[in-house]
Amino acid sequence: MSLSSVTPITFPARKHEPFISCVVPAFNEAPNLRLLVPQLTATLATLSHHVEIIIVDDGSSDSTAATAAALRDEYPVKCVFLSRNFGKEAALTAGIHEANGDVVILMDSDLQHPVAMIPVFVEKWREGYEMVYGVRTNRDDEGFVKRSLTNGFYKLLQRASRIPIQPDAGDFRLLDRKVVDSLKALPERSRFMKGLYAWVGYKSIGVPFQVEERRMGKSTFNFRRLTRLAVMGMVAFTELPLRIAAVIGLFISMLSIVYGIYVAIRTLIFGVDLPGWATLVVAITFLNGMQLLAIGILGEYIARIFNEVKGRPNYIVARRIGFDKDHSDDGRHL
Repeated sequence: MSLSSVTPITFPARKHEPFISCVVPAFNEAPNLRLLVPQLTATLATLSHHVEIIIVDDGSSDSTAATAAALRDEYPVKCVFLSRNFGKEAALTAGIHEANGDVVILMDSDLQHPVAMIPVFVEKWREGYEMVYGVRTNRDDEGFVKRSLTNGFYKLLQRASRIPIQPDAGDFRLLDRKVVDSLKALPERSRFMKGLYAWVGYKSIGVPFQVEERRMGKSTFNFRRLTRLAVMGMVAFTELPLRIAAVIGLFISMLSIVYGIYVAIRTLIFGVDLPGWATLVVAITFLNGMQLLAIGILGEYIARIFNEVKGRPNYIVARRIGFDKDHSDDGRHL
């Protein structure tokens, strides 16, 4: 059969009105929720008469929980309250598990993800795409150090991993029901969501957008949390650190063999002399340091195995508001 006779795979366009779920994780975002939910409701109303906004309170210490509950009086809001702060990855996972829609939209609660992009996402979904993700046009809102480290991390991850992960795509995206069900089926507990979105595959497309300024409050996603997330992503999606440690160990072993041969020959020719204590101390210190580094890298992978074996859930839901007991379709009609 010639290549010219092969019929290309086509993805049928979707014309029906979808049930839209919007998952909004929130941690100490009470003022921003008061601004976001009305805008989000108005935008969703132009796309479907059947929507739900799921606010996942990730153990906030301010009035986020009370604000989310109060918004139910006027807007199609459902609330999931986690028992403590489990982190954004866990909050997103909780929202995805609770969503009932034909499509699920993930977005931050700090208004930096523009609500105006949602109709564009839905239009791409209607064209047949099963995952539509926002791609940042720039990182001007970040400092030089953070921007450089972020770019370096994603370049390294792309080269090391067999899964192509878009460096400027975050959690702002639309997921078809098939994608949602695939994500829900993944049992792992160390969840690097950006990697999992790429791992499940499906027909995807990126849409460029400009990150908005944070309206109120201050981001709690500090350098320590970013570093922890980067380590999680590296360990979850590549064995490169282990291979680097093995290559370094092999190189040092070969170097020590060569040096040992040199010392043996020199001793046979010139005899034994006392100098060399400084070289010996430096070599021992260097080798011990490399051993500890290798043990540390191995420990990161073992720690992930330990967490998986314990089998603890990614999160604990303290209570839900607005859901039926059987978690059936409970979307509001607009």
